[in-house]
Amino acid sequence: RIHVMAGRVPLGTDRAAVAGEMETTFIENLRYTADLLSQEDMIGLLEPINNRITDPRYYLNTPHQAAAILEKVGRPNLKLQLDLFHCQIMDGNLSRNLETYFPLIGHIQIAQVPGRHEPDSPGELNFPYIFELLESLGYTGYVGCEYAPKGDTLEGLGWLRSYWESRGLQHGGTSKAAK
Repeated sequence: RIHVMAGRVPLGTDRAAVAGEMETTFIENLRYTADLLSQEDMIGLLEPINNRITDPRYYLNTPHQAAAILEKVGRPNLKLQLDLFHCQIMDGNLSRNLETYFPLIGHIQIAQVPGRHEPDSPGELNFPYIFELLESLGYTGYVGCEYAPKGDTLEGLGWLRSYWESRGLQHGGTSKAAK
């Protein structure tokens, strides 16, 4: 799996004025990319990145926009990389977005909003609920932790151990009964 970047709106250009041309170019590039990736049995991932905080010029901003583009491209080896940090900032309504776009999702990324720290840091998102929702939807892919740890890496993964323990699991996500 590889993240296929959408590019940025050119400096000094009105987003609305170039949206059609940018979409056409992006779709053509994605078809070409999908064909190359299929030769290597790879999946291309489109990640909407918020333009409110992270990158005001990034072209692809919402899961709605990404889903529409994926439909127009029509290649099965292109999927949605849904970063819940960006999705929350742009649209909120994470449960509905996960349910709606679940068939398109090829990868999930997480970070707490607004600080972009660990899932158990203070913020807007209820990660135990989100993880349970992902399980109920049948998500079996990876969940990428794309956040800035408040401390070192090991400290920054402490939330995961606590989460596993709250679910009756040991380190590594294995059931205590299985051991």
